[in-house]
Amino acid sequence: MLPGRRPLPPGLNGGDVAPHGTTIVAIATAEGVVMAGDRRATMGNLIASRDIKKVHPADSYSLIGIAGTAGIGIELIRLFQVELEHYEKTEGAMLSLDGKANRLAAMVRGNLGAAMQGLAVVPLFAGFDLSPADPARAGRIFSFDVAGGLYEETGYEAIGSGSLFAKAALKKKYREGVSTEDAIRLAVEALYDAADDDTATGGPDLTRKIYPVVMTATANGTTRLSDAEITTVAEQVVSGRMENPGG
Repeated sequence: MLPGRRPLPPGLNGGDVAPHGTTIVAIATAEGVVMAGDRRATMGNLIASRDIKKVHPADSYSLIGIAGTAGIGIELIRLFQVELEHYEKTEGAMLSLDGKANRLAAMVRGNLGAAMQGLAVVPLFAGFDLSPADPARAGRIFSFDVAGGLYEETGYEAIGSGSLFAKAALKKKYREGVSTEDAIRLAVEALYDAADDDTATGGPDLTRKIYPVVMTATANGTTRLSDAEITTVAEQVVSGRMENPGG
């Protein structure tokens, strides 16, 4: 009789009853990290939203993006933001980047029951480490599995249904020490490639002027690219693909 043991109605799964969001990419740069996410949410074979925001600042120096059940993911982001703010106010100091990642892993693990019912959510976490072991690699990226497993990634990472295609695109063009400006272009190109092969991922929509959310985390803090900045990058990517559709 416990809620966690109730089966879903026959013929339904999490993707049919709640919007799902994909795809998120993160890239380590010489100055920190870049994280970008497409704007589409799907519900089964339907587009539930064309302009959902899946990438958010976790605090002043870190970013979080989500793939999976949108409602649970957005709630997880909000709770995580509140917990980090509460810790900073009560302790008078910011939690370390490793501490933030470990806390997020525990929150993902707490959703395991719902995940087994088809309502899974997996985050991607990245940030600028204020006290890195290697100053040349202050930008760090962490991925998670549905059971709360925590893994630090090197260079770049992607999650969501289009992640296979996004990572394949990044593998060809990523170079260690890439500038933030170049990483932004790489992130948008990776999302374009993911949308090209994955129906659940939305590419730049020039008609509706809906573009990926792109954020950076550096020594200066977290910043979201303005609409004008991302419009310029997205239009350059689309224009380039019109000349060479195969990439």
